[in-house]
Amino acid sequence: MADTGSDDARRGLFAGKVVLVTGGGSGIGEATARAFAAEGAAVALCDLSAETAGRAAEAIGAMHFALDVRDGAAVAAMIDAVVERHGRLDVAVNNAGIGGSGVPLAEIPEDNFDRVMSTNIKGVWQCMRHEIPVMLRGGGGAIVNLASAMGLVGRANSADYVATKHAVMGLTRSAALEYSALGIRINAVCPGVIDTPLIQERAAKPGFLEALSALHPIGRFGRVDDVAEAILWLASSRSSFVTGIGMPVDGGWTAG
Repeated sequence: MADTGSDDARRGLFAGKVVLVTGGGSGIGEATARAFAAEGAAVALCDLSAETAGRAAEAIGAMHFALDVRDGAAVAAMIDAVVERHGRLDVAVNNAGIGGSGVPLAEIPEDNFDRVMSTNIKGVWQCMRHEIPVMLRGGGGAIVNLASAMGLVGRANSADYVATKHAVMGLTRSAALEYSALGIRINAVCPGVIDTPLIQERAAKPGFLEALSALHPIGRFGRVDDVAEAILWLASSRSSFVTGIGMPVDGGWTAG
Protein backbone atom coordinates (compact mmCIF):
# COMPACT_ATOMS: atom_id res chain seq x y z
CA MET A 1 0.00 0.00 0.00
CA ALA A 2 1.31 3.45 -0.84
CA ASP A 3 2.46 5.65 2.01
CA THR A 4 0.17 8.67 1.91
CA GLY A 5 1.92 10.55 4.71
CA SER A 6 0.18 13.73 5.84
CA ASP A 7 -2.63 13.15 3.34
CA ASP A 8 -3.91 10.50 5.79
CA ALA A 9 -4.97 13.15 8.25
CA ARG A 10 -6.65 15.35 5.62
CA ARG A 11 -8.56 12.72 3.65
CA GLY A 12 -8.99 9.84 6.07
CA LEU A 13 -6.45 7.10 6.66
CA PHE A 14 -8.09 4.77 4.13
CA ALA A 15 -9.47 7.25 1.61
CA GLY A 16 -9.48 5.60 -1.80
CA LYS A 17 -8.95 2.12 -0.35
CA VAL A 18 -11.24 -0.88 -0.71
CA VAL A 19 -11.66 -3.03 2.39
CA LEU A 20 -13.33 -6.41 2.94
CA VAL A 21 -14.34 -7.56 6.44
CA THR A 22 -15.61 -11.10 7.00
CA GLY A 23 -17.86 -11.73 9.96
CA GLY A 24 -18.67 -8.04 9.69
CA GLY A 25 -22.26 -8.16 10.87
CA SER A 26 -21.63 -7.89 14.59
CA GLY A 27 -19.02 -7.66 17.34
CA ILE A 28 -15.40 -7.04 16.36
CA GLY A 29 -16.17 -7.33 12.66
CA GLU A 30 -18.92 -4.72 12.74
CA ALA A 31 -16.77 -2.32 14.78
CA THR A 32 -13.91 -2.82 12.35
CA ALA A 33 -16.05 -2.21 9.28
CA ARG A 34 -17.43 0.94 10.90
CA ALA A 35 -13.92 2.18 11.75
CA PHE A 36 -12.67 1.67 8.20
CA ALA A 37 -15.68 3.49 6.80
CA ALA A 38 -15.07 6.40 9.17
CA GLU A 39 -11.54 6.63 7.76
CA GLY A 40 -12.81 6.96 4.21
CA ALA A 41 -12.64 3.37 2.93
CA ALA A 42 -15.09 1.74 0.56
CA VAL A 43 -16.16 -1.23 2.69
CA ALA A 44 -17.62 -4.62 1.85
CA LEU A 45 -18.65 -7.03 4.59
CA CYS A 46 -20.10 -10.50 4.88
CA ASP A 47 -21.82 -12.55 7.54
CA LEU A 48 -23.66 -15.85 7.75
CA SER A 49 -26.90 -13.98 8.31
CA ALA A 50 -28.23 -11.83 5.49
CA GLU A 51 -30.23 -9.78 7.99
CA THR A 52 -27.22 -9.13 10.21
CA ALA A 53 -24.97 -8.30 7.27
CA GLY A 54 -27.57 -5.99 5.76
CA ARG A 55 -28.15 -4.09 8.99
CA ALA A 56 -24.44 -3.50 9.59
CA ALA A 57 -23.80 -2.54 5.98
CA GLU A 58 -26.71 -0.11 5.76
CA ALA A 59 -25.33 1.88 8.70
CA ILE A 60 -22.08 2.62 6.84
CA GLY A 61 -23.09 2.39 3.18
CA ALA A 62 -21.18 -0.83 2.57
CA MET A 63 -21.61 -3.71 0.14
CA HIS A 64 -22.78 -6.82 1.95
CA PHE A 65 -22.97 -10.55 1.37
CA ALA A 66 -24.48 -13.52 3.20
CA LEU A 67 -22.17 -16.52 2.97
CA ASP A 68 -20.23 -19.22 4.77
CA VAL A 69 -16.48 -18.55 4.54
CA ARG A 70 -15.89 -22.31 4.29
CA ASP A 71 -17.45 -22.18 0.81
CA GLY A 72 -14.62 -21.30 -1.55
CA ALA A 73 -16.90 -20.66 -4.52
CA ALA A 74 -19.00 -18.22 -2.48
CA VAL A 75 -15.89 -16.43 -1.22
CA ALA A 76 -14.50 -16.16 -4.76
CA ALA A 77 -17.82 -14.79 -6.06
CA MET A 78 -17.90 -12.18 -3.27
CA ILE A 79 -14.39 -10.96 -4.05
CA ASP A 80 -15.18 -10.85 -7.76
CA ALA A 81 -18.23 -8.70 -6.99
CA VAL A 82 -16.16 -6.33 -4.83
CA VAL A 83 -13.57 -5.95 -7.58
CA GLU A 84 -16.26 -5.52 -10.23
CA ARG A 85 -17.73 -2.59 -8.30
CA HIS A 86 -14.58 -0.99 -6.89
CA GLY A 87 -11.84 -2.18 -9.23
CA ARG A 88 -9.49 -3.47 -6.55
CA LEU A 89 -9.06 -4.91 -3.06
CA ASP A 90 -6.55 -3.19 -0.78
CA VAL A 91 -7.31 -4.61 2.67
CA ALA A 92 -8.90 -7.83 3.90
CA VAL A 93 -9.82 -8.55 7.51
CA ASN A 94 -10.52 -12.24 7.98
CA ASN A 95 -12.58 -12.10 11.15
CA ALA A 96 -15.27 -14.75 10.67
CA GLY A 97 -15.03 -17.55 13.22
CA ILE A 98 -16.86 -19.48 15.92
CA GLY A 99 -16.21 -20.53 19.51
CA GLY A 100 -15.14 -23.93 20.72
CA SER A 101 -16.95 -26.70 22.55
CA GLY A 102 -15.92 -25.62 26.05
CA VAL A 103 -15.21 -29.14 27.33
CA PRO A 104 -12.06 -31.21 27.93
CA LEU A 105 -10.39 -32.56 24.79
CA ALA A 106 -11.58 -36.15 25.17
CA GLU A 107 -15.18 -34.96 25.48
CA ILE A 108 -15.33 -32.82 22.33
CA PRO A 109 -17.92 -34.28 19.93
CA GLU A 110 -16.38 -35.05 16.56
CA ASP A 111 -18.92 -32.99 14.63
CA ASN A 112 -18.21 -29.99 16.88
CA PHE A 113 -14.47 -30.41 16.36
CA ASP A 114 -14.90 -30.57 12.59
CA ARG A 115 -17.13 -27.49 12.55
CA VAL A 116 -14.71 -25.38 14.60
CA MET A 117 -11.75 -26.51 12.52
CA SER A 118 -13.41 -25.96 9.17
CA THR A 119 -14.74 -22.51 10.08
CA ASN A 120 -11.77 -21.07 11.91
CA ILE A 121 -8.98 -22.60 9.79
CA LYS A 122 -10.39 -23.54 6.42
CA GLY A 123 -12.46 -20.36 6.35
CA VAL A 124 -9.40 -18.16 6.80
CA TRP A 125 -7.50 -20.17 4.19
CA GLN A 126 -10.39 -19.93 1.71
CA CYS A 127 -10.46 -16.17 2.12
CA MET A 128 -6.71 -15.68 1.86
CA ARG A 129 -6.33 -17.86 -1.21
CA HIS A 130 -8.86 -15.73 -3.07
CA GLU A 131 -7.79 -12.36 -1.66
CA ILE A 132 -4.08 -12.71 -2.39
CA PRO A 133 -4.24 -13.08 -6.20
CA VAL A 134 -6.48 -10.00 -6.45
CA MET A 135 -4.07 -7.99 -4.31
CA LEU A 136 -1.10 -9.16 -6.35
CA ARG A 137 -2.81 -7.96 -9.53
CA GLY A 138 -3.48 -4.62 -7.86
CA GLY A 139 0.11 -4.09 -6.74
CA GLY A 140 -0.18 -5.13 -3.09
CA GLY A 141 -2.29 -4.80 0.01
CA ALA A 142 -2.67 -5.80 3.63
CA ILE A 143 -4.37 -8.76 5.28
CA VAL A 144 -5.23 -8.93 8.97
CA ASN A 145 -6.40 -12.26 10.38
CA LEU A 146 -8.25 -12.66 13.66
CA ALA A 147 -6.38 -15.04 15.92
CA SER A 148 -6.72 -14.82 19.71
CA ALA A 149 -4.71 -14.58 22.89
CA MET A 150 -5.43 -18.31 22.85
CA GLY A 151 -3.44 -18.47 19.63
CA LEU A 152 -0.41 -17.63 21.77
CA VAL A 153 -1.09 -19.68 24.92
CA GLY A 154 -3.08 -22.75 25.89
CA ARG A 155 -6.26 -22.91 27.96
CA ALA A 156 -8.05 -25.82 29.55
CA ASN A 157 -11.42 -26.86 28.11
CA SER A 158 -10.68 -24.97 24.90
CA ALA A 159 -8.48 -27.36 22.92
CA ASP A 160 -10.44 -27.15 19.67
CA TYR A 161 -10.60 -23.36 19.67
CA VAL A 162 -7.01 -22.96 20.85
CA ALA A 163 -5.78 -25.29 18.11
CA THR A 164 -7.54 -23.27 15.43
CA LYS A 165 -6.14 -19.97 16.62
CA HIS A 166 -2.60 -21.37 16.79
CA ALA A 167 -3.18 -22.54 13.22
CA VAL A 168 -4.33 -19.06 12.17
CA MET A 169 -0.99 -17.79 13.45
CA GLY A 170 0.78 -20.45 11.38
CA LEU A 171 -1.10 -19.43 8.24
CA THR A 172 -0.34 -15.77 8.95
CA ARG A 173 3.38 -16.19 9.47
CA SER A 174 3.89 -18.55 6.55
CA ALA A 175 1.91 -16.41 4.12
CA ALA A 176 3.78 -13.31 5.29
CA LEU A 177 7.05 -14.99 4.34
CA GLU A 178 5.66 -15.89 0.94
CA TYR A 179 4.04 -12.61 -0.07
CA SER A 180 5.54 -9.67 1.85
CA ALA A 181 8.27 -9.11 -0.75
CA LEU A 182 5.49 -9.02 -3.35
CA GLY A 183 3.74 -6.13 -1.61
CA ILE A 184 1.23 -7.89 0.64
CA ARG A 185 1.75 -7.53 4.38
CA ILE A 186 -0.02 -10.22 6.42
CA ASN A 187 -0.52 -9.94 10.18
CA ALA A 188 -2.89 -11.10 12.90
CA VAL A 189 -4.43 -9.64 16.01
CA CYS A 190 -4.75 -11.73 19.15
CA PRO A 191 -7.58 -10.35 21.29
CA GLY A 192 -8.22 -11.27 24.88
CA VAL A 193 -11.78 -11.54 26.14
CA ILE A 194 -13.83 -8.84 24.41
CA ASP A 195 -17.07 -7.53 25.89
CA THR A 196 -19.66 -8.69 23.38
CA PRO A 197 -23.26 -9.91 23.70
CA LEU A 198 -21.96 -13.50 23.63
CA ILE A 199 -19.99 -12.90 26.83
CA GLN A 200 -22.91 -11.22 28.55
CA GLU A 201 -25.22 -14.09 27.61
CA ARG A 202 -23.06 -16.36 29.76
CA ALA A 203 -22.91 -13.97 32.70
CA ALA A 204 -25.52 -15.94 34.65
CA LYS A 205 -23.02 -18.74 35.23
CA PRO A 206 -21.61 -18.16 38.76
CA GLY A 207 -18.09 -16.78 38.70
CA PHE A 208 -17.86 -16.82 34.90
CA LEU A 209 -17.25 -13.13 34.31
CA GLU A 210 -14.95 -12.84 37.31
CA ALA A 211 -12.78 -15.72 36.12
CA LEU A 212 -12.45 -14.24 32.65
CA SER A 213 -11.75 -10.75 33.92
CA ALA A 214 -8.96 -12.08 36.12
CA LEU A 215 -7.05 -13.14 32.99
CA HIS A 216 -6.40 -9.49 32.16
CA PRO A 217 -3.93 -7.58 34.34
CA ILE A 218 -5.29 -4.31 32.97
CA GLY A 219 -8.42 -5.01 35.04
CA ARG A 220 -11.22 -5.11 32.46
CA PHE A 221 -12.49 -6.91 29.38
CA GLY A 222 -11.52 -5.54 26.00
CA ARG A 223 -13.89 -3.48 23.90
CA VAL A 224 -14.59 -4.11 20.24
CA ASP A 225 -13.12 -0.72 19.38
CA ASP A 226 -9.84 -1.70 21.07
CA VAL A 227 -9.44 -4.49 18.54
CA ALA A 228 -10.70 -2.44 15.60
CA GLU A 229 -8.07 0.24 16.22
CA ALA A 230 -5.30 -2.37 16.26
CA ILE A 231 -6.58 -3.84 13.00
CA LEU A 232 -6.64 -0.43 11.32
CA TRP A 233 -3.06 0.25 12.38
CA LEU A 234 -1.85 -3.09 11.01
CA ALA A 235 -3.70 -2.47 7.75
CA SER A 236 -2.41 1.07 7.30
CA SER A 237 0.73 2.65 5.90
CA ARG A 238 1.68 3.51 9.49
CA SER A 239 2.75 -0.12 10.01
CA SER A 240 4.56 -0.44 6.67
CA PHE A 241 7.52 -2.33 8.20
CA VAL A 242 5.37 -4.79 10.17
CA THR A 243 4.50 -8.21 8.78
CA GLY A 244 4.09 -11.76 10.06
CA ILE A 245 3.18 -10.83 13.63
CA GLY A 246 0.40 -11.74 16.04
CA MET A 247 -0.35 -8.54 17.96
CA PRO A 248 -1.78 -9.17 21.44
CA VAL A 249 -4.73 -6.92 22.25
CA ASP A 250 -5.32 -8.70 25.51
CA GLY A 251 -4.95 -6.38 28.50
CA GLY A 252 -1.71 -8.12 29.46
CA TRP A 253 -3.05 -11.70 29.45
CA THR A 254 -0.07 -13.16 27.56
CA ALA A 255 2.56 -10.92 29.21
CA GLY A 256 3.18 -13.30 32.11
